[in-house]
Amino acid sequence: MKRREFLTISGAAAAMAGSADLNALSVDASESDATSRRPVRMVVGTQRFPTTPEILNYVKRHGVDHVCGFPPAPGDRGYWTVDELEQTRERCESHGVTLDMVALPFLSSSHIDREKRGAIMLGKSPERDRDIEHINIMTANCAQAGIPAWKYNMSLLGVPRVEPTLGRGGSRYSTWKFSAAKADPPLTRAGRVTAEDAWERITYFLERVMPVCEEYKIRAACHPHDAGMPPEGYQGINRVLGTVEGLKKFVSIQECPYHGLNLCLGSTAEMLHDPAREIHDVIRYFGKRKKIFNIHFRNIRGGRNDFQEVYLDNGDMDMLQVMRTLYEVDYPYMVMPDHVPTHPDDPGHRQGFAFAYGYIKALIQAVAAYG
Repeated sequence: MKRREFLTISGAAAAMAGSADLNALSVDASESDATSRRPVRMVVGTQRFPTTPEILNYVKRHGVDHVCGFPPAPGDRGYWTVDELEQTRERCESHGVTLDMVALPFLSSSHIDREKRGAIMLGKSPERDRDIEHINIMTANCAQAGIPAWKYNMSLLGVPRVEPTLGRGGSRYSTWKFSAAKADPPLTRAGRVTAEDAWERITYFLERVMPVCEEYKIRAACHPHDAGMPPEGYQGINRVLGTVEGLKKFVSIQECPYHGLNLCLGSTAEMLHDPAREIHDVIRYFGKRKKIFNIHFRNIRGGRNDFQEVYLDNGDMDMLQVMRTLYEVDYPYMVMPDHVPTHPDDPGHRQGFAFAYGYIKALIQAVAAYG
């Protein structure tokens, strides 16, 4: 071999070796970064369907291992018994699914004119005291059954919407446009409810329920109002949990670590004028105070008083950045879809939810791998 060829080959070999060393260093550094980062504690979850073997198989095969469950309707009782809760938990566990939360049998997002058990939000005694007693019984029963949380709403108006908007592939996007809405009837059976009325009823509830949650160490997660309304209200009702300031006041009423939010990112975005920018500070405010007990992971187009609920990947918010902000505040519970777009070919909404489960799971894995 000629000396020039030898030097050329030797130089190439050295360069390759150097490159390999750099690659190894890069891989080592990447692995080091990954192992030194705080682990991701949030998980994909769901609440949309009844807790039946069929549904548990459906969510399990789509990568969902954690759920908010729904035991059978308790009839006239405002609570589930220990046996009913344990049976639901055991049914979940038999399918490899953890029951992280249950919904209250009442205090749902239904409109007060369709709600049979509305005394708490109507401020009607002694019926509201009975309902509060039933909630406190269920808190104790959850503790005995090994279920650490329940969720609820404090709503009179339900979820007002106008006609859906057509979206991609013939989907229908749930839509709210205040200027096109008609308050029909002008007043609900609640009559006029001022902000002062609403806060009195909310405070009355929290003062009697949160000490019991703290005693039994059961988290209670309240959903924001959906949608937020102008200050003058809608159908005679001021929606005090339809602004970020209202949510801040709500979590401050009882200084209890078990009093917090089922923070719906869609509903919260609907309160904002620039959701893509503002949502992160909202998450940071409540997340750093450990006041987020469940996340509804939704995206919208638009903002306060005018929006569409769209797929996770085609709204105004960058949902990867949203997931990163949840990681930043070390959010440790379920991240679940809600209000997915609908389609005539998907009457049970299972296609829409399956897409959302996969999307959320991928974002969690991306944050876990790359931050």
